[in-house]
Amino acid sequence: MNKLRENKEFLEFRKARSDMLLSRKNQLLLEFSFWNEPVPRSGPNIYELRSYQLRPGTMIEWGNYWARAIRFRQDGNEAVGGFFSQIGQLYMVHHLWAYRDLQTREDIRNAAWHKHGWEELVYYTVPLIQEMESRIMIPLRTSPLQ
Repeated sequence: MNKLRENKEFLEFRKARSDMLLSRKNQLLLEFSFWNEPVPRSGPNIYELRSYQLRPGTMIEWGNYWARAIRFRQDGNEAVGGFFSQIGQLYMVHHLWAYRDLQTREDIRNAAWHKHGWEELVYYTVPLIQEMESRIMIPLRTSPLQ
């Protein structure tokens, strides 16, 4: 770390980056035990990162419901990873999904509603959420997730 503080190119980069950033947050995440570990994927894919700010004290309840719900969303191999915060903003959950395109995303999400049991699990998890956000991401060529 000290070598970085003495590296002229890095210091110039850091200054240029700071001029562009409005804010930055860091989190230390752990994966849910019931979710598969993320593995490299061939593409092309788009990725959806769904982030949920849960009500304090509801993480265990959320995990218990999603341990059952994940089976409804694994038919198309779209489930990449599920994570929760340990350091940073607490009671934060992130789900990462892979889809071939936006139409595939819509089809897979709609198909889940036709599976017996999905609606009930959504019914019980929605009240645990304070806020949610969805981001569509396109991987860089260097990403192991394509």
